[in-house]
Amino acid sequence: MFSARTTVIIMSEYEQLPPNDEDFESMLEASFRDYNLPRRGEIRTAIILQIEEREIIVDLGAKQDGIVPYTDIERMDDEFKETLTVGEEVPVYVLNPSDSNNNLIVSINMGLQRYDWEKARGLLNGEEAVDVTVTGYNKGGLLVRWRRLEGFIPSSHLTSADLTLERREAMAALMNTKLGVKVIEVDQDRRRLIFSEREAQREWRIRQKARLLEELKEGDVVNGTVTGLRDFGAFVNIGGADGLIHVSELAWHRVDHPRDILGIGDKIEVYILNLDRDTNRIALSLKRLLSDPWDDAQLRYHEGQLTEGTVTNVVDFGAFVALDDGLEGLLHLSEMGDGSLKEPYSYVQKNDRLTLRISHLEPEKRRVGFTQRWGTEDEDLVISSTADGDTSAKETSDEAVSESDEPVETSDEPVSESDESVEASDNAVSESSEPAEASDE
Repeated sequence: MFSARTTVIIMSEYEQLPPNDEDFESMLEASFRDYNLPRRGEIRTAIILQIEEREIIVDLGAKQDGIVPYTDIERMDDEFKETLTVGEEVPVYVLNPSDSNNNLIVSINMGLQRYDWEKARGLLNGEEAVDVTVTGYNKGGLLVRWRRLEGFIPSSHLTSADLTLERREAMAALMNTKLGVKVIEVDQDRRRLIFSEREAQREWRIRQKARLLEELKEGDVVNGTVTGLRDFGAFVNIGGADGLIHVSELAWHRVDHPRDILGIGDKIEVYILNLDRDTNRIALSLKRLLSDPWDDAQLRYHEGQLTEGTVTNVVDFGAFVALDDGLEGLLHLSEMGDGSLKEPYSYVQKNDRLTLRISHLEPEKRRVGFTQRWGTEDEDLVISSTADGDTSAKETSDEAVSESDEPVETSDEPVSESDESVEASDNAVSESSEPAEASDE
């Protein structure tokens, strides 16, 4: 009994003893182990304790309160500043753990930037476009602001710059304007945030094309603007997305290059030829809106008819000639001039206007042949007889001229030769009837 009481008394007396120096030192070390001093560049969550006009006091859980200076308050959006309340949690960036007055200086703006960097990283791999405001420019491109971050748009990724102005004037004209852009590079450590207006428009066009593919149907006729010309065809914008008119769909006659028919910026009507929803391609046609000249060729033309046409192409064996309504055929080398030409290039050139006769017409095969030699045999005879002084030659000449007005009955041989020429070049004359597959750039 005494032993137990003695123990209690002893313990009580021990508890009342003041801690010695060793105990105090160990307690102090333990408190420092549990407390991490704020470090420059660190981002912490703080609680607003007091809001003044020129400073904001926050609690970081440190030994002293943090101070948000007036310079940081000035940079805040007015709308955001009005939402700040005492007791609210905000992220803060440690600017200086201890300034000349031993104050802990922090920034709410730079703390909020952490979330902006995280948002930017999320946009990097997405398709979403954002709006930025142009704040300046240099020789490399535009300086922009997005949320609380500064970014940059390289000149090569700009599409809004007016190319008709000098470069400096074009950049200055964009000051304080908003541009739709896509994030293409994020490096928070180097504070590097790069945007692209070109990529944003590309993503927008992809979405627009997907929408058009759902709304349009083959056979529709829509308005468009020519945006590009290539050897293989013309690109036409039809409401935010580009479709392709293959060179074979520009006209019923042969087209060497789309610029022979269209120019960039032309406003035209186009026929929806094919919609490929798997590849997001839109094939267009211009010639399907024009009447097919072969439909009534038999009614409008006949063999031996004198007509005019334009040279569309010159090849080793002759020249292709298109009549004004689009009907195209071959003028073989043997049917040019007097038939003695060795090559066609010195005799005709592309876009030349020629007067010729139809020597062969097959609408069912979409083939026509031309000649310039119709009646030349009789004319040669007239010239020869006149040179010999034969008075009867004049009469022969008159008869030959008269007979030349009835070409179908007097020109079997030239027709046969032209027929063989047209058949020999059938592969060169024929056009593909399959719809051209549009190509994305």
